[in-house]
Amino acid sequence: MFGSMHLGDLIPFMLSKYLQDAFKVPLVIQLSDDENCLGEKHSIKESRILARENAKSIIAFGFDITRTFIFCNSDYMRGAFYRNMVKVSKCIECDEAMGSYGIAGEDPIGKVGFSSAKAAPSFSSSFPHLFSGEDHCRCLIPCAIDEDANFRMIRGVASEIGYCKPALIESSIFPALQGENGDPNSAIYVTDSVEVNRNKINRYAFSGGQGTVELHRKVGANLEVDVPIKYLSFFLEDDMEFECIKREYGAGRMLGGEVKQRLIQVLVDLVERHQKARAAVTDEMVDEFMAKRPLVFN
Repeated sequence: MFGSMHLGDLIPFMLSKYLQDAFKVPLVIQLSDDENCLGEKHSIKESRILARENAKSIIAFGFDITRTFIFCNSDYMRGAFYRNMVKVSKCIECDEAMGSYGIAGEDPIGKVGFSSAKAAPSFSSSFPHLFSGEDHCRCLIPCAIDEDANFRMIRGVASEIGYCKPALIESSIFPALQGENGDPNSAIYVTDSVEVNRNKINRYAFSGGQGTVELHRKVGANLEVDVPIKYLSFFLEDDMEFECIKREYGAGRMLGGEVKQRLIQVLVDLVERHQKARAAVTDEMVDEFMAKRPLVFN
Protein backbone atom coordinates (compact mmCIF):
# COMPACT_ATOMS: atom_id res chain seq x y z
CA MET A 1 0.00 0.00 0.00
CA PHE A 2 1.75 3.14 -1.26
CA GLY A 3 0.86 6.67 -2.28
CA SER A 4 -2.33 8.20 -0.92
CA MET A 5 -4.49 5.79 1.03
CA HIS A 6 -7.99 5.26 -0.31
CA LEU A 7 -11.02 4.31 1.76
CA GLY A 8 -10.52 0.59 1.20
CA ASP A 9 -7.07 0.81 2.79
CA LEU A 10 -8.62 2.08 6.03
CA ILE A 11 -10.56 -1.07 6.89
CA PRO A 12 -7.72 -3.36 8.13
CA PHE A 13 -6.19 -0.48 10.13
CA MET A 14 -9.51 0.45 11.73
CA LEU A 15 -9.93 -3.18 12.78
CA SER A 16 -6.33 -3.39 14.02
CA LYS A 17 -6.87 -0.25 16.12
CA TYR A 18 -9.99 -1.77 17.66
CA LEU A 19 -8.23 -5.05 18.46
CA GLN A 20 -5.24 -3.27 20.01
CA ASP A 21 -7.48 -1.10 22.19
CA ALA A 22 -9.69 -4.02 23.23
CA PHE A 23 -7.02 -6.61 23.98
CA LYS A 24 -3.88 -4.49 24.62
CA VAL A 25 -1.93 -6.55 22.08
CA PRO A 26 1.31 -5.70 20.25
CA LEU A 27 1.04 -4.75 16.58
CA VAL A 28 3.68 -5.07 13.86
CA ILE A 29 3.10 -3.19 10.59
CA GLN A 30 5.16 -4.06 7.52
CA LEU A 31 5.81 -1.45 4.81
CA SER A 32 6.85 -3.24 1.63
CA ASP A 33 8.94 -0.49 0.06
CA ASP A 34 10.91 -3.13 -1.87
CA GLU A 35 7.69 -4.47 -3.40
CA ASN A 36 6.67 -0.95 -4.38
CA CYS A 37 10.04 -0.35 -6.01
CA LEU A 38 9.86 -3.54 -8.08
CA GLY A 39 6.18 -3.36 -8.91
CA GLU A 40 5.51 0.34 -9.49
CA LYS A 41 8.78 1.34 -11.16
CA HIS A 42 9.69 3.78 -8.39
CA SER A 43 13.32 4.19 -7.41
CA ILE A 44 14.46 2.83 -4.05
CA LYS A 45 14.72 6.40 -2.76
CA GLU A 46 11.19 7.27 -3.90
CA SER A 47 9.80 4.07 -2.37
CA ARG A 48 11.41 4.83 0.99
CA ILE A 49 9.93 8.35 0.97
CA LEU A 50 6.48 6.96 0.13
CA ALA A 51 6.84 4.39 2.92
CA ARG A 52 7.40 7.12 5.51
CA GLU A 53 4.42 9.08 4.17
CA ASN A 54 2.29 5.96 4.55
CA ALA A 55 3.63 5.52 8.07
CA LYS A 56 2.26 8.98 8.91
CA SER A 57 -1.17 8.00 7.60
CA ILE A 58 -1.06 4.80 9.67
CA ILE A 59 0.08 6.53 12.86
CA ALA A 60 -2.85 8.94 12.44
CA PHE A 61 -5.21 6.10 13.42
CA GLY A 62 -3.98 6.57 16.98
CA PHE A 63 -2.08 3.33 17.59
CA ASP A 64 -0.41 2.88 20.97
CA ILE A 65 3.31 3.56 20.42
CA THR A 66 4.26 1.27 23.33
CA ARG A 67 2.57 -1.64 21.53
CA THR A 68 3.27 -0.78 17.86
CA PHE A 69 6.32 -1.33 15.66
CA ILE A 70 6.37 -0.10 12.03
CA PHE A 71 9.20 -1.16 9.75
CA CYS A 72 10.32 -0.97 6.11
CA ASN A 73 11.55 -4.14 4.44
CA SER A 74 14.62 -2.41 3.05
CA ASP A 75 15.69 -1.41 6.58
CA TYR A 76 14.80 -4.54 8.52
CA MET A 77 15.31 -7.51 6.17
CA ARG A 78 18.29 -9.10 7.94
CA GLY A 79 19.20 -11.41 10.81
CA ALA A 80 16.37 -13.49 12.26
CA PHE A 81 13.86 -11.94 9.86
CA TYR A 82 15.91 -12.99 6.83
CA ARG A 83 16.53 -16.47 8.26
CA ASN A 84 12.77 -17.00 8.48
CA MET A 85 12.45 -15.78 4.90
CA VAL A 86 14.93 -18.46 3.83
CA LYS A 87 13.01 -21.15 5.76
CA VAL A 88 9.77 -20.14 4.03
CA SER A 89 11.46 -19.88 0.63
CA LYS A 90 12.59 -23.51 0.84
CA CYS A 91 8.96 -24.61 1.25
CA ILE A 92 7.37 -22.61 -1.58
CA GLU A 93 7.79 -23.55 -5.23
CA CYS A 94 8.31 -20.83 -7.83
CA ASP A 95 5.09 -21.70 -9.66
CA GLU A 96 3.13 -21.38 -6.43
CA ALA A 97 4.62 -17.99 -5.61
CA MET A 98 4.11 -16.72 -9.15
CA GLY A 99 0.49 -17.87 -9.13
CA SER A 100 -0.19 -16.24 -5.79
CA TYR A 101 0.99 -12.83 -7.01
CA GLY A 102 0.07 -13.14 -10.68
CA ILE A 103 3.72 -12.79 -11.64
CA ALA A 104 4.50 -13.03 -15.36
CA GLY A 105 7.71 -14.12 -17.03
CA GLU A 106 8.68 -10.57 -17.93
CA ASP A 107 8.35 -9.28 -14.34
CA PRO A 108 11.45 -8.52 -12.22
CA ILE A 109 12.86 -11.64 -10.56
CA GLY A 110 12.60 -9.95 -7.15
CA LYS A 111 8.81 -10.31 -7.22
CA VAL A 112 9.12 -14.06 -6.70
CA GLY A 113 10.44 -13.37 -3.20
CA PHE A 114 7.40 -11.37 -2.09
CA SER A 115 5.76 -14.44 -0.57
CA SER A 116 8.60 -15.15 1.85
CA ALA A 117 9.02 -11.45 2.69
CA LYS A 118 5.33 -11.17 3.62
CA ALA A 119 5.46 -14.45 5.53
CA ALA A 120 8.29 -13.55 7.91
CA PRO A 121 6.30 -11.02 10.02
CA SER A 122 3.81 -13.81 10.82
CA PHE A 123 6.40 -15.34 13.16
CA SER A 124 7.46 -13.61 16.38
CA SER A 125 11.00 -15.01 16.08
CA SER A 126 11.52 -12.56 13.18
CA PHE A 127 11.55 -9.75 15.77
CA PRO A 128 13.96 -10.71 18.58
CA HIS A 129 14.08 -7.11 19.86
CA LEU A 130 10.28 -7.14 20.26
CA PHE A 131 9.60 -10.66 21.47
CA SER A 132 12.85 -11.79 23.10
CA GLY A 133 12.58 -15.51 23.87
CA GLU A 134 8.95 -15.63 22.69
CA ASP A 135 9.42 -17.44 19.39
CA HIS A 136 5.97 -19.01 19.17
CA CYS A 137 3.52 -16.18 19.76
CA ARG A 138 0.35 -16.64 17.77
CA CYS A 139 -0.29 -14.10 15.02
CA LEU A 140 -3.58 -12.60 13.84
CA ILE A 141 -3.57 -10.76 10.49
CA PRO A 142 -6.40 -8.33 9.63
CA CYS A 143 -6.40 -7.94 5.84
CA ALA A 144 -8.58 -7.61 2.77
CA ILE A 145 -9.81 -10.80 1.15
CA ASP A 146 -7.63 -10.21 -1.92
CA GLU A 147 -4.63 -11.17 0.27
CA ASP A 148 -6.18 -14.56 1.00
CA ALA A 149 -4.18 -16.62 -1.53
CA ASN A 150 -0.84 -15.36 -0.22
CA PHE A 151 -1.62 -15.91 3.45
CA ARG A 152 -3.15 -19.33 2.80
CA MET A 153 0.18 -20.26 1.28
CA ILE A 154 1.94 -18.96 4.40
CA ARG A 155 -0.38 -20.97 6.65
CA GLY A 156 0.48 -24.03 4.60
CA VAL A 157 4.21 -23.79 5.29
CA ALA A 158 4.16 -22.54 8.91
CA SER A 159 4.02 -26.00 10.49
CA GLU A 160 6.77 -27.24 8.17
CA ILE A 161 9.20 -24.76 9.71
CA GLY A 162 8.01 -25.30 13.27
CA TYR A 163 5.75 -22.27 13.81
CA CYS A 164 2.08 -21.70 14.60
CA LYS A 165 -0.12 -20.95 11.61
CA PRO A 166 -1.13 -17.27 11.44
CA ALA A 167 -4.87 -16.63 11.65
CA LEU A 168 -6.69 -14.17 9.38
CA ILE A 169 -9.61 -11.77 9.72
CA GLU A 170 -10.54 -10.76 6.19
CA SER A 171 -12.69 -7.86 5.07
CA SER A 172 -14.77 -8.15 1.91
CA ILE A 173 -13.70 -6.44 -1.30
CA PHE A 174 -14.16 -2.68 -1.16
CA PRO A 175 -15.81 -1.72 -4.48
CA ALA A 176 -14.73 0.99 -6.87
CA LEU A 177 -17.03 4.00 -7.04
CA GLN A 178 -18.37 2.94 -10.41
CA GLY A 179 -19.32 -0.54 -9.23
CA GLU A 180 -17.92 -4.03 -9.51
CA ASN A 181 -17.42 -3.71 -13.26
CA GLY A 182 -16.32 -0.09 -13.24
CA ASP A 183 -12.98 1.64 -13.43
CA PRO A 184 -10.75 0.01 -10.77
CA ASN A 185 -8.99 3.34 -10.28
CA SER A 186 -12.12 5.22 -9.24
CA ALA A 187 -11.64 5.72 -5.52
CA ILE A 188 -11.96 8.23 -2.71
CA TYR A 189 -8.63 9.08 -1.11
CA VAL A 190 -8.08 10.22 2.45
CA THR A 191 -6.32 13.30 1.04
CA ASP A 192 -9.39 14.36 -0.96
CA SER A 193 -11.06 17.64 0.02
CA VAL A 194 -14.71 17.88 1.03
CA GLU A 195 -15.65 19.21 -2.40
CA VAL A 196 -13.72 16.46 -4.20
CA ASN A 197 -15.43 13.84 -2.04
CA ARG A 198 -18.86 15.33 -2.68
CA ASN A 199 -18.25 15.53 -6.43
CA LYS A 200 -16.92 11.97 -6.70
CA ILE A 201 -19.87 10.48 -4.83
CA ASN A 202 -22.53 12.51 -6.61
CA ARG A 203 -21.03 12.03 -10.05
CA TYR A 204 -19.40 8.60 -10.03
CA ALA A 205 -20.89 6.45 -7.25
CA PHE A 206 -22.91 3.78 -9.08
CA SER A 207 -26.54 3.87 -8.00
CA GLY A 208 -29.00 1.02 -7.77
CA GLY A 209 -31.87 3.47 -8.01
CA GLN A 210 -34.23 3.51 -10.99
CA GLY A 211 -34.07 5.87 -13.97
CA THR A 212 -37.08 7.94 -12.95
CA VAL A 213 -38.58 8.92 -9.60
CA GLU A 214 -41.88 7.32 -10.59
CA LEU A 215 -40.28 3.97 -11.40
CA HIS A 216 -38.12 4.13 -8.31
CA ARG A 217 -41.14 4.74 -6.07
CA LYS A 218 -42.80 1.74 -7.70
CA VAL A 219 -40.04 -0.93 -7.66
CA GLY A 220 -37.37 0.46 -5.32
CA ALA A 221 -33.58 0.30 -5.54
CA ASN A 222 -31.37 -2.66 -6.38
CA LEU A 223 -29.27 -2.79 -3.20
CA GLU A 224 -26.99 -5.51 -4.57
CA VAL A 225 -25.33 -3.12 -7.03
CA ASP A 226 -25.67 0.17 -5.18
CA VAL A 227 -22.19 1.47 -4.25
CA PRO A 228 -23.30 4.11 -1.67
CA ILE A 229 -25.08 1.33 0.24
CA LYS A 230 -21.94 -0.81 0.15
CA TYR A 231 -19.81 2.10 1.39
CA LEU A 232 -22.27 2.78 4.21
CA SER A 233 -22.06 -0.89 5.21
CA PHE A 234 -18.37 -0.28 5.97
CA PHE A 235 -18.46 3.17 7.56
CA LEU A 236 -21.90 3.88 9.05
CA GLU A 237 -21.52 2.80 12.68
CA ASP A 238 -25.22 2.90 13.57
CA ASP A 239 -26.52 -0.52 12.46
CA MET A 240 -30.14 0.42 13.10
CA GLU A 241 -29.86 3.48 10.87
CA PHE A 242 -28.18 1.42 8.16
CA GLU A 243 -30.97 -1.18 8.21
CA CYS A 244 -33.53 1.63 8.04
CA ILE A 245 -31.81 3.18 5.01
CA LYS A 246 -31.71 -0.19 3.24
CA ARG A 247 -35.37 -0.83 3.98
CA GLU A 248 -36.58 2.61 2.86
CA TYR A 249 -34.32 2.77 -0.19
CA GLY A 250 -35.11 -0.78 -1.26
CA ALA A 251 -38.83 -0.02 -1.03
CA GLY A 252 -38.50 3.16 -3.08
CA ARG A 253 -39.45 5.50 -0.26
CA MET A 254 -35.90 6.92 -0.15
CA LEU A 255 -34.18 8.26 -3.27
CA GLY A 256 -30.62 7.60 -4.45
CA GLY A 257 -29.69 11.24 -3.98
CA GLU A 258 -30.70 11.08 -0.32
CA VAL A 259 -28.53 7.99 0.23
CA LYS A 260 -25.58 9.72 -1.42
CA GLN A 261 -26.01 12.75 0.81
CA ARG A 262 -25.92 10.56 3.93
CA LEU A 263 -22.79 8.87 2.63
CA ILE A 264 -21.15 12.24 2.00
CA GLN A 265 -21.86 13.26 5.61
CA VAL A 266 -20.31 10.05 6.94
CA LEU A 267 -17.21 10.17 4.74
CA VAL A 268 -16.54 13.89 5.18
CA ASP A 269 -16.48 13.40 8.94
CA LEU A 270 -14.23 10.34 8.65
CA VAL A 271 -11.77 11.89 6.20
CA GLU A 272 -11.58 15.24 8.00
CA ARG A 273 -10.77 13.50 11.30
CA HIS A 274 -8.06 11.43 9.64
CA GLN A 275 -6.57 14.44 7.84
CA LYS A 276 -6.45 16.43 11.07
CA ALA A 277 -4.77 13.56 12.92
CA ARG A 278 -2.27 13.00 10.11
CA ALA A 279 -1.30 16.67 10.04
CA ALA A 280 -0.20 16.31 13.66
CA VAL A 281 2.16 13.40 12.89
CA THR A 282 5.79 14.58 12.74
CA ASP A 283 8.91 12.96 11.30
CA GLU A 284 10.10 12.47 14.87
CA MET A 285 6.96 10.46 15.65
CA VAL A 286 7.61 8.26 12.63
CA ASP A 287 11.16 7.64 13.88
CA GLU A 288 9.80 6.65 17.30
CA PHE A 289 7.32 4.15 15.86
CA MET A 290 10.06 2.65 13.67
CA ALA A 291 12.69 2.49 16.42
CA LYS A 292 13.79 -0.99 17.51
CA ARG A 293 12.65 -1.47 21.09
CA PRO A 294 10.70 -3.96 23.22
CA LEU A 295 6.91 -3.74 23.04
CA VAL A 296 4.48 -3.92 25.94
CA PHE A 297 2.42 -7.10 25.96
CA ASN A 298 1.17 -9.85 28.25
